[in-house]
Amino acid sequence: VFLLIENIICIFPLRKKCFAAEIVLITGSANGIGRHIALKLAPLGVTLVLWDIDDEGNKETSRLAQQNGATRVFVYHCDCSKREDVYEQADKVKREVGDVTILINNAGIIFGKKFNDLTDEDFEKTLRTNFFSQVWTCKAFLPAMMACNRGHLVSTASAAGLLGLYRTSDYAASKCAIVGMMEAISSELYHEGKCGIKTTIICPYFINTALSRGFKSAKPCLLPVYDVEYAASKIVDAIKKEKFYLIMPPAVYFSGLKLFLPRKLILFFESYVKFPQNMEKAYGQK
Repeated sequence: VFLLIENIICIFPLRKKCFAAEIVLITGSANGIGRHIALKLAPLGVTLVLWDIDDEGNKETSRLAQQNGATRVFVYHCDCSKREDVYEQADKVKREVGDVTILINNAGIIFGKKFNDLTDEDFEKTLRTNFFSQVWTCKAFLPAMMACNRGHLVSTASAAGLLGLYRTSDYAASKCAIVGMMEAISSELYHEGKCGIKTTIICPYFINTALSRGFKSAKPCLLPVYDVEYAASKIVDAIKKEKFYLIMPPAVYFSGLKLFLPRKLILFFESYVKFPQNMEKAYGQK
């Protein structure tokens, strides 16, 4: 109910964030959602800081962003699954660019394996890349935001973090952890009087990126696989409006009913939208 009210209010927002002079750091910026968010922000007067392990892809994002109007773009090689790398690159950014004012945690991986097929190393890598990377980036950049009571933390979670789905045990665990952490951080900021720092949690269904590896929705009217450019537009709009949650598509909102519905009914819904079959096609091949 709270989320529905929030979205009704955001139809007529009191104000929108001005991006001019903001220093925006995007993790996983070499392709997919990260690249398209960078391109959407490029003409808005921001300084872009791009983090990825794909150096060539990141340079291409930088080139495209400059074509789109960005005047200051800084590219860094950073493996967000490694704590030392995150802190080392964060110190470089502070020295060479300045204090990050908008942190967009987007880097992520998915194996799409069943629980018993996941190795311990798979599970650890998913948690390091998807969850712990966000712990480390927030620890690196949040103190400066708190010092001036100004900033914005944007975290890419997932619908899987709200409702665990077939073949996503490690992925869902990492995304659920993000949701819990960001809600807790938001609570701490409020009670410490740091209301100038905003938080936005992104919870999409599947988006047409390399990460989804050809996932096709059997019920596109109910649970569409969004085009990456459209998804990036929705994310940037949510940041502008300083929304706490962006959940898409709308059908995902009903994941909140899982607390009140029998588990068998939830599993029946998964069967109705043929989610297990679609995951088998996308990730089940040897």
